[in-house]
Amino acid sequence: MTTIEEFQKDREKLNDLVLDFGGKSIKRFYNLDNQVYQEGALTGATKELIGLVASLVLRCDDCVAYHILQCRDAGITDGQLEEALSIGLVVGGSITIPHLRRAVEKWNELKGEEGT
Repeated sequence: MTTIEEFQKDREKLNDLVLDFGGKSIKRFYNLDNQVYQEGALTGATKELIGLVASLVLRCDDCVAYHILQCRDAGITDGQLEEALSIGLVVGGSITIPHLRRAVEKWNELKGEEGT
């Protein structure tokens, strides 16, 4: 199992645990999170790139991994991803570099899975 597959499996299990535990407030927040990434004035792909940049700047590796997956599913290209990550680096500064490394690692892992 790849690290990205492990991440997906763990994330799903933990989200189920939280939703089973959580009350109305937690469930409403999860629903809001889902809704803001739906197509609207901005495309879903654009919203995922924005989510990725915000996650990089906030230095949340789980969030970065999630948005990398979503970007792949939205059809983001290498060039689009590189430009978005560049914005995150400029906004977040050098402290984001470890998270940038892991983002590129995850992206390359996903590209390797598609090639098999």
